[in-house]
Amino acid sequence: MTDMFHLSSADGQAQEPANCYDLNESLVDHAEGQHFLNEAFKIITEEVLCKGTDVKQKVCEWKEPDELALLLDLELRATGEPEHRLLQRVKDVAKYSVKTCHPHFFNQQFGGLDYHSLGGRFLTEALNTAIHSYELSPVFVLMEAEVLRGLRQLVGWTEGDGIFCPGGSVSNMYAINLARYQLFPEAKSKGLWSLPQLILFTSQESHFSVMKGAAFLGIGTDNVISVKVDEGGHMIPEDLDEKIMLVKSQGAVPFLVSCTSGTTVQGAFDPLDLIADVCEKHKLWMHVDAAWGGSVLFSKQHRHLMKGIDRANSVAWNLHKMLVAGLQCSAFLLKDTTNLMKQCHSATATYLFQQDKFYDVNLDIGNKSVQCSRRVDCLKLWLMWKAVGSNGLAERVDRVFILVRYLVEQMKIREGLLLLHEPEFANVCFWYIPPSLRGKEGNADYQDKLAKVAPVIKERMMKQGTLMVSYQPLGNKVNFFRLTVLSPLLSQKDMDFFLNEIERLGNDL
Repeated sequence: MTDMFHLSSADGQAQEPANCYDLNESLVDHAEGQHFLNEAFKIITEEVLCKGTDVKQKVCEWKEPDELALLLDLELRATGEPEHRLLQRVKDVAKYSVKTCHPHFFNQQFGGLDYHSLGGRFLTEALNTAIHSYELSPVFVLMEAEVLRGLRQLVGWTEGDGIFCPGGSVSNMYAINLARYQLFPEAKSKGLWSLPQLILFTSQESHFSVMKGAAFLGIGTDNVISVKVDEGGHMIPEDLDEKIMLVKSQGAVPFLVSCTSGTTVQGAFDPLDLIADVCEKHKLWMHVDAAWGGSVLFSKQHRHLMKGIDRANSVAWNLHKMLVAGLQCSAFLLKDTTNLMKQCHSATATYLFQQDKFYDVNLDIGNKSVQCSRRVDCLKLWLMWKAVGSNGLAERVDRVFILVRYLVEQMKIREGLLLLHEPEFANVCFWYIPPSLRGKEGNADYQDKLAKVAPVIKERMMKQGTLMVSYQPLGNKVNFFRLTVLSPLLSQKDMDFFLNEIERLGNDL
């Protein structure tokens, strides 16, 4: 390395510095880096994309935390490691991570694999850019606008606004913040002390992010009013109307109703048209959390589940869920055409948003966002949409309903499988009742014993790596399984496997 710096000691003698750098040379060895990347991609292809989608392979390779930490050698050190060890690290990370692309991963409302979307994810990671200004991301500023326009058209809006967010929870928070700002714009400058008591409404089975949003934005969780639901989990508009009138009579200010299209547990779709009537009557912002269910809008056969969506003020829609665009791909859509998002979220940042640029500064969209460096999430959806078209995406949604119907039919002809209710969407909620509990529903300890079945089966499937499906209680209902069907990799054989495996894992309980 070239000696570029000479330091003098107190006696005038030259000293060698502790570190000497040749600033005429890069620290990066491109050939070495590209070789590592090529080899890493081979491992990713084999361990994740090949094994991870093979039904003969495990969904997960379970290890206890202490064992896994030791196996991965997580400690960070002062000196780097040679390539062969780094590649082993890559292989270990892939091997011991849960394969969400596996056909037998039913645990979350995301998963599966779309290769076009994955190509987009690789590309955006390699480009490593943010999307707050046209000068930085000319391609993606234009692309995001077009993708959002296409989504708004499906909602039924010819105009509007929107942005891609880091998840549906943040989309729901955007809605709360914008609804408050529209009603009380002084909140931006004067803060919470200038506001009356604000109240928002959501159903008993809405996503927890509504509560989190109220806490985060200073509205307070006590000011989130829970609206009753029917047996299927749908918000009851009459109860909503009554509670709004009660709040008004007490001197508080209702400002937003958050509906749900596709609740997390039961997959219920709130009656949007009826709720819209209530919102219009009381002049409230109507937000629809369609993070899970929004993709039915692609389907001519099933979009009726969201009848009335065009009457909403805002919509949250996670394309990484039903459409398998890959984490994360969450759109927040807005009916407003008055630039409300920019007014609400902008801050003076002349180092980014200079008004004397040589292009149309309206293309600098960062002021609409509460983030600065916002990642590019539109490309993965755009590539997938370009590849299969709206018809192809509709086919994916329709196929989910067909597979769910097949699964339910099979469950009804087997012993020990009890549905919570007929599924409305892609959530299949059910109890597995082992032989030892069948016919003993009247026993005093029946519910206690039934509550323990799902956790034991979940432990067994995780440790054996054959399957992943979630369970939960709901109200007075003890633990039951919630299967979510969404992956385009699924077939009837996978539905049969699921039922056989649940029976195998729980038959001796």
